[in-house]
Amino acid sequence: MPGDVQVKKGSEINAPSGAQTEGMIRMNAITDMSDQICGTVMIAKPHTASAVHHHGEEDTIVYAAKGHGAIVSGPNGSKRQDLVPGDFALIPAYAEHQEVNDSGEDVVWIITRGGRNPIVHNLEGWGKS
Repeated sequence: MPGDVQVKKGSEINAPSGAQTEGMIRMNAITDMSDQICGTVMIAKPHTASAVHHHGEEDTIVYAAKGHGAIVSGPNGSKRQDLVPGDFALIPAYAEHQEVNDSGEDVVWIITRGGRNPIVHNLEGWGKS
């Protein structure tokens, strides 16, 4: 028999939680509820950039909800892809990347990952563990 529908109210998603990356505020939304998927909210404050990091074995889907941000990836951070509200991005498992907010307003992304809880492995730089 299938389980019950579970809801996490927006008013309950209001403080940093879970694995953090410098320069970003990550808030768990749907975690420890499914063995296959989890969801979080990421806020990048104005003029910030995350540490270079990856999400281990978890594929990640990003939905840009607010603001104009970018994902930097590729060898030595050589590829920059801008995201505006309504855009989606797929970050494959173990792909090194960095979130960037060069603007003067908050960037808000809704993050879905393939795992029970979000994994964040901060790196010392591109290609360094």
